[in-house]
Amino acid sequence: MSGGEFHVHGPHDHEIEHAAAHGANDRISGRIATTTAILATVGALFAYQGGLTQANAMLYKNNAAMKKTEASNQWNYYQAKSSKQNLADLGADTADTERREYYRTQSKRYEGEKTQIKSEAEKLEKESLEWDHKSEEQMHQHHRWAQATTVLQISIALSAIALLTRREWLMKGIYVVAAVGFGLGAMAAAHL
Repeated sequence: MSGGEFHVHGPHDHEIEHAAAHGANDRISGRIATTTAILATVGALFAYQGGLTQANAMLYKNNAAMKKTEASNQWNYYQAKSSKQNLADLGADTADTERREYYRTQSKRYEGEKTQIKSEAEKLEKESLEWDHKSEEQMHQHHRWAQATTVLQISIALSAIALLTRREWLMKGIYVVAAVGFGLGAMAAAHL
């Protein structure tokens, strides 16, 4: 150690030094290290999947909002055509005989246009609901991935405690908690 620096060893530093000095004779350290590495790797994969499903859920929710806006625009257009049709009907009722047929023709035209606009608005609303449903599915899957990741992080924390305390029974606890995490990950992968 160089002159004016101050260094404090943490408990994990001592354990690393102990494992290096007694590596061949210390089976529990090797098992815990291997288990922790596996848990950390799987946990990282679960965390990636969780982030992916969350991003997809937000994207799908955005798509739903855009479709809902498009549907709203179509309903506004439908309402405008209804107003024009009502004015044409009023014109047909109040106009002189020569102009009545013109207003009736206009009213029929607006009625036909409204049917097409209504169909498009309903189609867009249906698409919006489908995107909403996909978003909800992705969020549910995201929660499963997050649960699996959290449980694996707990098992990694148990690994550190087992390493520090050298308790053989904690190894069983690590495996039980990790199995729960793997189960949650399997549920996420199966969309349950």
